[in-house]
Amino acid sequence: MTASSHSMPQFPESYWQEISLPSSDTLTKDISVDVAIVGGGITGITAGYLLKKEGLNVAILEAGKVLNGTTGHTTAKVTAQHGLIYDELIAHFGEEKAKLYYQSADNSLRFIKNLIQEKNIDCDFSEEDAYIYATTDEYANKIKKEAEAYKNLGINGELHTSIPFDISIKQALSMKRQAQFHPLKYLKQLALDFIEAGGLIYEGTTATDIEEENDIPKIITRDGYKVTCKQVIISSHFPFFDKEGMYFARMYPERSYVIAVKAEKEYPGGMYVSVDSPIRSLRYTPVNGEPLILIGGENHQTGQGPDTLTHYQELEAFTEKTLGIKEYAYRWSTQDLITLDKLPFIGPITAQKPNILVATGYRKWGMTNGTTAAMLLADTILEKDNPYQDLFSPTRPNKADPTIKKFISINADVAGHLLKGKLQYLPKDPSHLQNDEGAAVMFNGERAGAYRDQDGKLHIVDTTCTHLGCECEWNHGDRTWDCPCHGSRYSYDGEVVEGPTNKPLRRIE
Repeated sequence: MTASSHSMPQFPESYWQEISLPSSDTLTKDISVDVAIVGGGITGITAGYLLKKEGLNVAILEAGKVLNGTTGHTTAKVTAQHGLIYDELIAHFGEEKAKLYYQSADNSLRFIKNLIQEKNIDCDFSEEDAYIYATTDEYANKIKKEAEAYKNLGINGELHTSIPFDISIKQALSMKRQAQFHPLKYLKQLALDFIEAGGLIYEGTTATDIEEENDIPKIITRDGYKVTCKQVIISSHFPFFDKEGMYFARMYPERSYVIAVKAEKEYPGGMYVSVDSPIRSLRYTPVNGEPLILIGGENHQTGQGPDTLTHYQELEAFTEKTLGIKEYAYRWSTQDLITLDKLPFIGPITAQKPNILVATGYRKWGMTNGTTAAMLLADTILEKDNPYQDLFSPTRPNKADPTIKKFISINADVAGHLLKGKLQYLPKDPSHLQNDEGAAVMFNGERAGAYRDQDGKLHIVDTTCTHLGCECEWNHGDRTWDCPCHGSRYSYDGEVVEGPTNKPLRRIE
């Protein structure tokens, strides 16, 4: 643990990543496999496990360490209750597609539960009711509409006028018998089974491009090695290969925050998330016989808004008021991608490239959507029918009116940040930075990003994002440079943390 007191941990660390995971070598030669999977999160590991079970030769390429990205920084709710969604899906797509979406998530919940029971995986799995709640009249009415949608779709739900916390609410809606677990304990077992069956995992291996020869994909790594395969699954969060799909304009990135505490008050069980602003999410996980409470929220578009530490402070204040803090154990943040129509993209990356498959845009519900993606893509490769293929197809038509409005809004915002970053006045000089302080500065007459580490060493980079040229902003909560346009993120010395970019920032000596 990073703290043993009431004070905020100095650096972010996810509780899930306390466990040890198998380590793998970096790719150092050209290889050929049936299926190459880029990205070692819940989708990549689950898809690899399923395909290996069917006897295929599979390799997983991971730029960093497996299960170290969004999957390792989740709140790990295994639920079909994805906020306010079903009334909206019925309005935009009709009851049939809304029901398919529910069934896909419910099917993933049952898949995870059954696999845990079958393999006797010790991963703190527990069935819990899930709740959405509203603190305003406007959103209370939306919850009532959502309850009507539950009824129309045959979802087991119940309206409530209170929840067992010191929170004044107007309305709540529960979905019965959902679940929570320790995601890395669960996925560690799948990864070990995959390796034992002959599956290949290469860590520290960054995929940068895909070449095709007679419809045979060849993945090119940063070190120049090639992985030849029949099919590619891109489960790298943002697709690293996006030459024709224009995914950067069809999704937008959001950051959110989690603190983990031991509380003064007893936790009543269940999983909770508010539907009005500011978002608050609550669940617990058992640690040495005691509940560790995970409180999340504070969503905002990447690279935008106030100092990121204020988001942790807001969660801390909410938790102190609601539960009381006995020990502030962990804090971490994560990034999620949201498609304009709120449905994930799962399937061929474009109609012209059927052998390059993508899974992205889970809208913060990656435990179920990520599992759905793994099963759907495995079925696609194995040429099996899957009822969710059309619903999640990346080439589906965007007929919903809100999609067009959101597209205009998001891309106007990008244009604004592109211009603002170039014109920004920067009075700060890097020589004025204290230890563990970062800022955009003027250096040798140009805009730069400077961070002085805890040992006093100065790290200076060009803040121009290598994706499409927006200027990155300093994120002190995570010590990263974040792009406000499409969500690329870099370490303080310029290495890529998050796509869509796959090129580091230029270092300035």
